[in-house]
Amino acid sequence: MKIYHVPCLQDNYSYLIVDESTKDAAVVDPVEPQKILEAANFHGLNLKLVLTTHHHWDHAGGNEQIKQLVPGIKVYGGSIDNVKGCTDKVENGDKVSLGADINILSLHTPCHTKGHISYYVTSKEDENPAVFTGDTLFIAGCGKFFEGTAEQMYQSLCVTLGSLPKPTKVYCGHEYTVKNLQFALTIEPDNLKLQQKLTWAQNQQQAGQPTIPSTIEEELDTNPFIRVDLPVVQEKVGCKSPIEAIREIRERKDNWRG
Repeated sequence: MKIYHVPCLQDNYSYLIVDESTKDAAVVDPVEPQKILEAANFHGLNLKLVLTTHHHWDHAGGNEQIKQLVPGIKVYGGSIDNVKGCTDKVENGDKVSLGADINILSLHTPCHTKGHISYYVTSKEDENPAVFTGDTLFIAGCGKFFEGTAEQMYQSLCVTLGSLPKPTKVYCGHEYTVKNLQFALTIEPDNLKLQQKLTWAQNQQQAGQPTIPSTIEEELDTNPFIRVDLPVVQEKVGCKSPIEAIREIRERKDNWRG
């Protein structure tokens, strides 16, 4: 399995997931189809599937055009998310295969949108899995609670995504990492791993390189939203439960002008 980043718009990422033996590929959130096609042609790929994380235009807005450019391509999206151009609706637990070696598991991760899907991708080869989290889990952050509750985000982040194998690589929808880490340090100023990751991310940004992927393990060490089960994090924000804490941290982030 090979994964290519395709930077789009101002700070979005689309991703190409490639089955290396067949060169069959899936694309996550192809908001700029022309760029996707150029990358696919450059790498000699056969585009087979679109995996849409959620209905917002900067993720699903290229679906209709990519269907015109690649006749017969399948477009997957959450069954209750009203995704533009969707040909195949998926629900939690649905599986899709790609090429000879790759399996894709749909995980319903609601809150940012009601029908948001994260895609957990494994290969028959002995390599680390990957998860494409759209705007639910960001590196050191999470999406705004546009269509859901703190309870839902807790379930999506801390239960569904947080229980994936620790080496799982995390590919999210936007390059927000530096700002997220700066905010995270307002919650946990003494977290050494956070400080180190911020320095690394700033260096990546200055070099024009992505800060993605992270791993589930790194998120469990540095992301305040996924760390709300820890009493130390709850105390920092004056809360007594993880749900209260995730709600409080999101409110702070919404009002933060770092």
